Amino acid sequence: MTVCWRPSQAQIDRAKITAFARKAGALAGRDLSRYEDLYRWSVDEPALFWELVWQDCRVIATQKGAQVLVDGGLMPGAKWFPQARLNFAENLLRKADDREAVIFRSEDGSERRLTRRALYEEVAKLAAALRDMGVVAGDRVAAFMPNLPETVIAMLAASSIGAVWSSCSPDFGVSGVVDRFRQVEPKILIASDGACYNGKRFDNLEKISEIAEQIPSIEQLILVPYIKNGKAIKGDNRGKSWPDLLQEYRHVKEIEFKQLPFDHPLYILFSSGTTGVPKCIVHGAGGTLLQHLKEHQLHCDIRPGDRVFYFTTCGWMMWNWLVSALAGEATVMLYDGSPFYPDGNVLWNYAQEERFTLFGTSAKYIDALQKAGLSPANSHDLLALRTLCSTGSPLAPASFDYVYSEIKQDLDLASISGGTDIVSCFALGNPVLPVYRGQLQCRGLGMAVEVLDEKGNSAGYEKGELVCTRPFPSMPTGFRNDPTGEKYHKAYFNRYPGIWCHGDYVRLTEQGGMIFYGRSDAMLNPGGVRIGTAEIYRQVEKLDEVLESVVIAQQYEGDVRLVLFVVLREGLLLDEVLVNRIKQQIRKNTSPRHVPEIILQVGDIPRTRSGKITELAVRDVVHGRDIGNLDALANPEALEEFRDRVELQVSSHSGK
Repeated sequence: MTVCWRPSQAQIDRAKITAFARKAGALAGRDLSRYEDLYRWSVDEPALFWELVWQDCRVIATQKGAQVLVDGGLMPGAKWFPQARLNFAENLLRKADDREAVIFRSEDGSERRLTRRALYEEVAKLAAALRDMGVVAGDRVAAFMPNLPETVIAMLAASSIGAVWSSCSPDFGVSGVVDRFRQVEPKILIASDGACYNGKRFDNLEKISEIAEQIPSIEQLILVPYIKNGKAIKGDNRGKSWPDLLQEYRHVKEIEFKQLPFDHPLYILFSSGTTGVPKCIVHGAGGTLLQHLKEHQLHCDIRPGDRVFYFTTCGWMMWNWLVSALAGEATVMLYDGSPFYPDGNVLWNYAQEERFTLFGTSAKYIDALQKAGLSPANSHDLLALRTLCSTGSPLAPASFDYVYSEIKQDLDLASISGGTDIVSCFALGNPVLPVYRGQLQCRGLGMAVEVLDEKGNSAGYEKGELVCTRPFPSMPTGFRNDPTGEKYHKAYFNRYPGIWCHGDYVRLTEQGGMIFYGRSDAMLNPGGVRIGTAEIYRQVEKLDEVLESVVIAQQYEGDVRLVLFVVLREGLLLDEVLVNRIKQQIRKNTSPRHVPEIILQVGDIPRTRSGKITELAVRDVVHGRDIGNLDALANPEALEEFRDRVELQVSSHSGK
């Protein structure tokens, strides 16, 4: 395996995980400086490990209690820190001083900055207002918001009280928001008057009105001026204006942090909803905090004063992950708008000017940069940048090459993978390990990640199902509206009793890393051979003509045949020459089984609102089945190109 990057000894010595390993070694009574040894100890001794994370990352709590893990053999059912009392917001708002806490930019160039003291004071005002509106611990506060400072303030205000936070980004349609928030039953809805994207402004007031009318639990609406500078909000009888509300509570300077149990609900996140109404996944405050502290400080080496950026909306769990960087006394960098408006340099301009230390994005964004021929290494000063995180889909080996040749050579490229289900990661980066081309660097500390075959046996270094065999703190506390836990159990524990099955098709590597091949439910199985979709995408998208692709298995003559759809560069048409080149590329670098029988051109590929290709929706349309929930898709109109294709009739064998 090709080594793309190896940390220097100075980088290893300085990394927080190195000091952590020494402390762990003292507890274990042996040397744990090798990551594999530290990892194995963290899994074998979960109570010792997570208590050390608590201490080392300086969790703020009124009490921790003597017990760390109760019923550790139950999954689900294990209880973490059952005697603890803490507040999530208090941990993020530590040290209210003059250091910068939040820096915001929008695509129109507007900018705002908040110190840690200013952030604390804004949260104090809103928390007092929410309390006077009757919000108490356990109530839900929902947000229909762009990635603004107000969104961070509102989440912290809600969690300071013990209210449960849930958010959707403004690109959701009314029915998509209602499908989610109606289940949540929020008492308060916080919404911005509009949104900006790709040079356009979108008025959301009509949407907000419809949403509020369809969710009877909403008692109060708070409107945030964004695109209209408050003009449309003043005098609006549908809700309170954010500026007016905070002005009313300008005298409030302190926050009353409600001390709550470790597993008190903090967030409600949503499954993609492409197969029906989205599931409401409830995450506890303590588990989310502890897991994010571990991932930020040990796996991403985030330190006080660092500048942490993730390109995300408030409808993706990476927003929740990003905001937790405040607990490590880092500055959270927010951006609202298109990453390619006015051009592909906009985020790199931001990174250069604000000296980002961590830049987070999606694998698709990195691929798009490469396709656009951009070279931030040659156009920008990225001296401060130490870590580049990528998630959302498997990062192709060619993208590793691109990052190190065209973004930065001395960089920890942390391809990470986990999900909304755990509001964190199973596999991620590591500042003291080398980066191998095409691999995620390591399994996360404290996460008993294994790979099982069809029979539930260890797959060794072969492909199989990603599972977690032991409890971890950021497991959901459950699903909302699932009193017996039946839906929760079915989602993760049906296949292997007592073992979390995540639904990813993966392989452990001899180097200690992982390779991801796609979602298990999108696996291709021609002739009984399991093939991951990412294996095909990695080859197809190496061709300059191809911007992106999606592959499915179509039922055909008692078996399945592989059908590949490609989006080509503007002005190009798929012909026999290109079809043959694509097939040769796949055959040469994978196997004859991977070669699609049919290759077709489309103009766009359907995606979830978090930007993930949805093979299942394409597969259902091709087979004439109804899509469970079109509102879960960012671009449902794209499906029409896949419907009733004459080339896919069972009597047709055309490949063009």
